[in-house]
Amino acid sequence: MTLNKFFLTENECYKVGQKHTVKGIMVHSTGCNNPNVATYLNYWNQLRPGGRQVCVHAFIGKLFGNEVGTYQTLPWDMVGWHSGEGANGNANFMGYIGFEICEDDLTDRAYFDKVYREAVELCAYLCKQFGLTEKDIICHSEGHARGIASNHADVMHWFPKFGKSMDSFREDVKAELEKAEKVILDNEAADWSKDAVNWAIQNDLLKGDGNGDLMLHSPVTREQFCVMLRRFLDNM
Repeated sequence: MTLNKFFLTENECYKVGQKHTVKGIMVHSTGCNNPNVATYLNYWNQLRPGGRQVCVHAFIGKLFGNEVGTYQTLPWDMVGWHSGEGANGNANFMGYIGFEICEDDLTDRAYFDKVYREAVELCAYLCKQFGLTEKDIICHSEGHARGIASNHADVMHWFPKFGKSMDSFREDVKAELEKAEKVILDNEAADWSKDAVNWAIQNDLLKGDGNGDLMLHSPVTREQFCVMLRRFLDNM
């Protein structure tokens, strides 16, 4: 994931600055053929873009050339104006972060794969930051079905064209979260070094990182060597 920041400080939503407790994520797409994030940053950074009270927390799309990334446009803990009203309420005021994926002409598989992956990684990042799971993620059309958003098709008019759905999206976010939870420790010493490694551990020369990783096969920097040498001298 490539995460940049450009807060829409001229947008009325940002000026109001209402805070919320994050409880979910709503995935949107822009509905027009323009994959360039800069276009939206420029257009939405005004009081009421197109005369509408609208604002999202982020855009995903093309940054430079074919590079794809994310621009955060509101603080995550600020109420956004992205869902609209539904029969059962308004997701904006229910703790939903909303972000837009910039659409192209909906035929480019390579572009879709890039923005889809970026969206998966962004959602995994937000889930970890706010204690959410993949079950807390919906798209705009699902929000409408629940009665907490206006009647929009996104993103189900796009994802199925490339064999994806919101269910598969949530599964991909789940896989990303599980991958992030796996910590591979480099603590297995070779037979020829086991005695020395155990001696270093017992004498507090080798302590590893905060995850308990001794990083036995990683290079030692001069700084790390100095720390180990100082520990050795302190224990003499």
